[in-house]
Amino acid sequence: MSETNSVYSAYSGNTHLFGGNTPYVEEMYENYLANPGSVPDSWRDYFDALQHVPALDGSNAKDVPHQPVINAFAERAKAGGTKVVMASADVEMGRKRTAVQQLIAAYRNVGQRWADLDPLKRTERPNIPDLDPAFFGFTDADQETVFDTSNTFFGKNNMSLRELLNALRETYCGTLGAEYMYTTDQAEKRWWQQKLESIRSKPNFTSDKKKQILDRLTAAEGLERYLHTKYVGQKRFSLEGGESFIAAMDELIQQAGAQGVQEVVIGMAHRGRLNVLVNTMGKLPADLFAEFDHTAPEELPAGDVKYHQGFSSDVNTVGGPVHLSLAFNPSHLEIVNPVVEGSVRARMDRRGDPLGKQVLPVLVHGDAAFGGQGVNQETFALAQTRGYSTGGTVHIIINNQIGFTTSDPRDMRSSVFCTDIVKMVEAPVLHVNGDDPEAVVLATQLALEYRMTFQKDVVLDVVCFRKLGHNEQDTPALTQPLMYKKIAAHPGTRKLFADKLATQGLGETIGDDMAKAYRAALDAGKNTTEPVLTNFKTKFTVDWAPFMGKKWTDAGDTSIPLADWKRLAEKITTIPESVTPHQLVKKVYDDRAAMGRGDIPVDWGMGEHMAFASLVASGYPVRLSGEDCGRGTFTHRHAVIHDQKREKWDTGTYVALQNVSDKQAPFTVIDSILSEEAVLGFEYGYASNDPNTLVIWEAQFGDFANGAQVVIDQFIASGEVKWGRVNGLTLMLPHGYEGQGPEHSSARVERFMQLAADTNMQLVQPTTASQIFHVLRRQMVRDLRKPLVIFTPKSLLRNKDATSPVSEFTKGSFQTVIPENKALKADKVKRVIACSGKVYYDLVKQRESKGSDDVAIIRVEQLYPFPHKAFAAEIKKYPNATDIVWCQDEPQNQGAWFFIQHNIHENMLEGQKLGYAGRAASASPAVGYSHLHQDQQKALIEAAFSKLKGFVLTK
Repeated sequence: MSETNSVYSAYSGNTHLFGGNTPYVEEMYENYLANPGSVPDSWRDYFDALQHVPALDGSNAKDVPHQPVINAFAERAKAGGTKVVMASADVEMGRKRTAVQQLIAAYRNVGQRWADLDPLKRTERPNIPDLDPAFFGFTDADQETVFDTSNTFFGKNNMSLRELLNALRETYCGTLGAEYMYTTDQAEKRWWQQKLESIRSKPNFTSDKKKQILDRLTAAEGLERYLHTKYVGQKRFSLEGGESFIAAMDELIQQAGAQGVQEVVIGMAHRGRLNVLVNTMGKLPADLFAEFDHTAPEELPAGDVKYHQGFSSDVNTVGGPVHLSLAFNPSHLEIVNPVVEGSVRARMDRRGDPLGKQVLPVLVHGDAAFGGQGVNQETFALAQTRGYSTGGTVHIIINNQIGFTTSDPRDMRSSVFCTDIVKMVEAPVLHVNGDDPEAVVLATQLALEYRMTFQKDVVLDVVCFRKLGHNEQDTPALTQPLMYKKIAAHPGTRKLFADKLATQGLGETIGDDMAKAYRAALDAGKNTTEPVLTNFKTKFTVDWAPFMGKKWTDAGDTSIPLADWKRLAEKITTIPESVTPHQLVKKVYDDRAAMGRGDIPVDWGMGEHMAFASLVASGYPVRLSGEDCGRGTFTHRHAVIHDQKREKWDTGTYVALQNVSDKQAPFTVIDSILSEEAVLGFEYGYASNDPNTLVIWEAQFGDFANGAQVVIDQFIASGEVKWGRVNGLTLMLPHGYEGQGPEHSSARVERFMQLAADTNMQLVQPTTASQIFHVLRRQMVRDLRKPLVIFTPKSLLRNKDATSPVSEFTKGSFQTVIPENKALKADKVKRVIACSGKVYYDLVKQRESKGSDDVAIIRVEQLYPFPHKAFAAEIKKYPNATDIVWCQDEPQNQGAWFFIQHNIHENMLEGQKLGYAGRAASASPAVGYSHLHQDQQKALIEAAFSKLKGFVLTK
């Protein structure tokens, strides 16, 4: 009986199941009986439960499809048997009731395509048959017929067809058009329906609220016009035509503060950026003018243009102070997006805010770039994953309806809306006409409320226009004469809204009065955003001062005491009895336990693990991410042990590094989505906001970093000299020539060497287990935060020659240059071979086979900054050496050769000659044929011991 009651309770609580919807429900039930998979999940769950309700005769017989039975009776009637009397009027009314539900669904699904969204009104509304009642068989005679509308939120359970149509068109086809029906979450659908339909997508703002909106429009327009007249022809990427965006930003921040948000991190490109700096962030106009006048202090080695600059401030809201951060960014469109997300995640982790209730990411996009740049797809793919979620992002699109010079959608994209990419994560979209600033503000309120309720991404598409060209030196009428005739005739959003308020009795001169007041504030250089807080800090504010002005030569003490080594080694090699590892993994951990005891030398994986263990034990969190980080691409790491007897996919893993001690810092290892650009950008953003966490991104293969080259060029390599942004991100890039072809050999050392200047980053290629241990610890232990690029090996991961004794971990530090370790007679040495990486071990074998005791081999473990002092000391050990040879695996036009030769030459002794031994210059990073690889490798090793030829540099 309780089961029956539960089903009837579900029935009575479902607004779709009222009597007026009987034909619709019966049709759905018939479809279910024929094929349960043909109906939505919510209906299938209901009908499944219904099957367990006892029949009236008390039997438990299951229902069967009705249509075949009906058809059988119909056939009997035709044959002269039982007569079937069809109540045609009832059937027709039932069809219309079903059609009403279909009509409601149509407006909810595609109503936005008929919405009034274009301020320029360049095109007629498209023909959408689904929105015409005639499409569902209705005629004018049906307009006053009353239907059941209890599944809507219009405030009536019954409405005439005419009333219903008006309500649907007001809600979904006005200046705000919503897309949300593609989401699979029924609760979210009903949430949007309730929010939109209950107010018919119309705001009901007070007079004060309307004045506030006008004030922000006035500020947005006022700044642009002021700059346009004062700095004629200078680039600023004007917001004119999209002023409602500033009203949206003001509302977003104020409402976010009211809902408990304490930090808002903003990422945006050029359009409107200066306006945000002054009218949202509170940057003093006088400071902006100084940048235009070129009188601002230039303290950075390179600096950047005005519309790339970041800024931070604290503003007061009704919910308390909110810290605003506008991220620095380059001209590469949309690339700042994952950086912002990483910055937000770091702030969330620092606050202990896993749902993002206190930190809000806001990304501002251009319409053409939003769908055109692949980094957006990658960033959206991160949105709901465990290691990268940020509690949902509010996206705002300044939709100028023109990309660079293209305004024809046929050339701009292959989808109806520029926002269609977000359907991959089922993010709802609110399209809104920028000429209706009240609708823009309402849409902002709804977007934020959705984000705070469901912790998911949401998009606000502000359809506006671009009054001027792509920049102020552009003439857009060259390519878009029709569009710019419309724009020339447009009075401006501020003027339209001011006139509207005047007609509502809010003052005939209200618009002019605000414009004059704003102009006066600009003339005085005063703040135009109130109130901006000064000297406000919270306990979550990061102090970067300890890391500023430090020299890279300050190595720090990276060794650990033997007692700590043994204790940590035991912790990270002990697997609980409740976990059954794979036999291969068990062998790895058994070997590591022996390494910890000092029974056998320490290999690369153990060296890594001990670096991580010692750091988290000392209070430094470690965050390691990449496409195969848990196991390691070359199965050397096994940081995550998978229980071979686990029964559920989301349980049964054990991470020893998370069990070092009760008071340890977090260790996080993430197998990322198959992305380089967005994930690396995310990790850069994370590291830029947490100097005390070792943040590592590992490429599956080193050359896969090619897919993230923009992040490397524009952020990692140049962020400090352009923007003063200190960052300690670590990149692990597997590198090594072992015959695996062009795409699995080179991490493109030459690209990083070319980018290396101004001591902007550290480039290292360790060759032993102790070296990886010390360089990872050095990255955190010393008070220096510079990006660290580690060209990690592949074959050396298991090469016994690359192992290290425990003593090398309990004393010493990272060696930028490793001296010759064979007891040679220094005065007998005639040649010094300098190299980096795996090739060292090949050279040692060749020397042993040739018996060349007059050749010394030294390893340059740090390629940049070049360790002049350590390298010079090694060269001076061999005063009778006449030849210095640089040997590398890479082709001559790649690798370190062209970038390191002047450093070597600078430290050579008088009369010494510098030569090259390596592969010939090549258009490809490596050959794909195994026999060619072997031939080349043999030749370059032999060349290292042969007479110098080709290019020879003499001291």
